[in-house]
Amino acid sequence: MSRVTRCHTIAGHLASGGLTPLSLTGDQQRKGPEQCEHDGFAVRQHRDAAGSLIVIAGAYGPNWLRTLSEVVGRLEQPHLKCTVIRETPEAGDHEVLVRWATSDELQARKRAEAERRAPLVALLRKQEDAERAAAERQALEDAGQSGLW
Repeated sequence: MSRVTRCHTIAGHLASGGLTPLSLTGDQQRKGPEQCEHDGFAVRQHRDAAGSLIVIAGAYGPNWLRTLSEVVGRLEQPHLKCTVIRETPEAGDHEVLVRWATSDELQARKRAEAERRAPLVALLRKQEDAERAAAERQALEDAGQSGLW
């Protein structure tokens, strides 16, 4: 059973990320994303199959697809420690399930991020080594010593 996830916590994370909260009831949220004139999000509480309280976050407005990608991107940031489940029968096309991430999920994300960054880190270290070697050669030349000895 996962940890309880509360609506106000998830809504606070999304609002602090620059998304606009909408005051929609659960019935209004189930009707669909096109009912609102302005882009924004709404959240509601839900019980998953294991009986844990989780949150359904939905994107609404004329450009709800972009808003949904912003919701997912915000909630999957490492410091928020949330897991977003995109395709589930409990939620509509414009909604995602949100719950707290487990330690295993967070570790897997860290490993994936490290693997993704590995080529860039290797390139930066190679450039730093080349710059350091060039600086040492220049220092020897400035001291009147030749690098040919």
